[in-house]
Amino acid sequence: MAAAENVFLFVPNVIGSRLGAMLDMLTDRLSTMCLLVNLALLYPGAAAIFQLSMALDVASHWLHMHCTTLEGGASHKAVGGEGHPLLRLYYGSKPLLFLLCAGNEGFYCCLYLLHFGEGPPVWPGGVGLFRAGLLLGGPLAALKFGVNLLQLGGAARRLAAIDASERPKIR
Repeated sequence: MAAAENVFLFVPNVIGSRLGAMLDMLTDRLSTMCLLVNLALLYPGAAAIFQLSMALDVASHWLHMHCTTLEGGASHKAVGGEGHPLLRLYYGSKPLLFLLCAGNEGFYCCLYLLHFGEGPPVWPGGVGLFRAGLLLGGPLAALKFGVNLLQLGGAARRLAAIDASERPKIR
């Protein structure tokens, strides 16, 4: 009798199972949320924006993942032809997905670091590394916010369609 594999010891992105996808999603959401909580403490005037960003990030990804699971999808990164073209491009292009995720997280990290100083100068006029990262990451973070809005709307429509298809079975 062969020993059973312990899936809890697998690397989430390698196992390809639903557990791996869920762990991958959770670690991404929770790490971003922890960073945003700290930013809300460092920049209390912008706390509402960070809270909105946390709520949108968690809600859009959770609902998207839930719909994918209900539909029997193997990965939350597979967006069908009915999805928004920007979402299909986002999930269909690993370089774009990486760029937007890294730009989003880089923006937040630079905002955190900027609280403590500019960092070493990298541009003429003494612009520091952290401010430069903030300026470069800002548009990417804004685009990622827009992708999250599209993701939330698309997932809500998908879930409504699932509910509508199950209504006749309930009656």
